[in-house]
Amino acid sequence: QVQLVESGGGLVQAGGSLRLSCAASGRTFSSYTVAWFRQVAGKERAFVAAINWNGGSTKYADSVSGRFTISKENTKNTVYLQMSSLKPEDTAVYYCAADQNPVVYTFPTAYVYWGQGTQVTVSS
Repeated sequence: QVQLVESGGGLVQAGGSLRLSCAASGRTFSSYTVAWFRQVAGKERAFVAAINWNGGSTKYADSVSGRFTISKENTKNTVYLQMSSLKPEDTAVYYCAADQNPVVYTFPTAYVYWGQGTQVTVSS
């Protein structure tokens, strides 16, 4: 079992930056693919970014490519999502998810372990 805890969310003005963290406990993170999804009330959970077990492969949603960066620090059992040039449409609850599948998938059902989410609000 892997427990995931997100942190770093908050309120920021448009154009600003935030760094989200996803800390894992229970088992080492080094063999897991980790992804970030986000969800707005009343809408489906949407893919944001993902990174494979060694950080050698990453994927981004078109809407965040060039603004967000995902990284993985296995020694700290933590994955980060650096978010820059934030827009009001980035407002959502951001979830961290993990799975031992070595392929970087972009759909939620590919991930077994989920955190509780952290709210990001971008004001205009």
